[in-house]
Amino acid sequence: MQQSIGIGLAGLGNVGAGVFKHLQANRTLLRERLGLDLEVRRIAVRDSARRASEGFPSALLTENWRELVEDPSVQIVVEVMGRREESLALILESIARKKIVVTANKALLAEHGREIFEAATKYGVPVFYEAAVGGGIPIIKALREALIGNHIISIHGIINGTSNYILTRMQEAGLSFPAALAEAQAAGYAEPDPAFDVNGWDAAHKAIILASLAYGFWVPTDKIFVEGIENLTSADFRFARQLGYGIKLLGIIKATSSTPGSEIEVRVHPTLVPEKHVLASVNGVFNAIAVHGNVVGETLFYGRGAGQDPTSSAILCDIAEAAEALANPRRNLGFMPHGLYGCCKPLDNILSEYYLRLCVEDRPGVIAKISGILGELQIGISSIFQPEADEEGSTVPLVMMLHTATHAQMRTALERIGALDCVCKPPQMIRAEHFS
Repeated sequence: MQQSIGIGLAGLGNVGAGVFKHLQANRTLLRERLGLDLEVRRIAVRDSARRASEGFPSALLTENWRELVEDPSVQIVVEVMGRREESLALILESIARKKIVVTANKALLAEHGREIFEAATKYGVPVFYEAAVGGGIPIIKALREALIGNHIISIHGIINGTSNYILTRMQEAGLSFPAALAEAQAAGYAEPDPAFDVNGWDAAHKAIILASLAYGFWVPTDKIFVEGIENLTSADFRFARQLGYGIKLLGIIKATSSTPGSEIEVRVHPTLVPEKHVLASVNGVFNAIAVHGNVVGETLFYGRGAGQDPTSSAILCDIAEAAEALANPRRNLGFMPHGLYGCCKPLDNILSEYYLRLCVEDRPGVIAKISGILGELQIGISSIFQPEADEEGSTVPLVMMLHTATHAQMRTALERIGALDCVCKPPQMIRAEHFS
């Protein structure tokens, strides 16, 4: 007789329905591979009558998630409700009752990870969250296990499929941002309210989780820099291509060194990526995460970063691990803090190279004024060109690539350049990354 493991599923939306479907379809496969039978014994939903009418077993359904947590036959709680306060309460209550938790809730982990893992440590209960970053890409397991012997030098990730689809269409088809967003919504890749995808915060929550795993402390949300893709134009893609770059929304995580107390960078923003770099060719809704370890060197993880099936695959992996952990308790409860790193590098001190696009009056002396300001601030110009204007008139675009400077230097430069009477619109700045 094989041991039967009881699973409680909290949430039956797109992801929850996928988890239930694939658990049922692959139950025999999982039983053969694990030597354990995984059985869904309770499902918490908002509308049990509607879910029953859709074919889900009415005997398993409840509209009170506490019934799921309090059910003694449930040993693993899978949280896919996607809410904040209610999901946090469910997870903490499950941990207190010594039930192993599986969650895909990236925002909750980013904002309450410290609290959740303090509870996990107190009660000795592991928490699994592979599906919180990268959909079906096994990046959490890789950082936690496969790369455990490496100091992580850097992580660069395309970790939001919606924004990557929009940027791909802007680059390949020359669409404006509103047109590319509308296309993504029509195709089902963007939500009716796409704010968290396009303003960078969905990717930022994932970057916080990756940074926390890599560097051993939970990164505060107010210590990272986040910028979305809403202000990019088709002209930026055209000029970037002329300079040999693509534009991607990147999560960038870096360590200044591996010495105790050193700083790390965590930032999410549109980034110029050299066309020859592998991340520049990651298109559509796909995700990719490049991890540089001091022992392994460069590694790349690639795949679908969202959707019912990739996310369900990651959750099934976590459920299988959770079932194993019931039989063989583990020391690693999902997050192992360590003291090599202590804080985030202040934004003003972060170094980068920059693309700068200006709309200026077409008259002599303009470039001299702008380059004079940059020179006074010790910001070097690596290249400059004045492409043809989109429309005839008295203004023209001016594009510059700038050498390495701090954010503080560039902030001052943009304030002074934007105040010039020859500059007709607010400057557009995009950071560039060369992965050195």
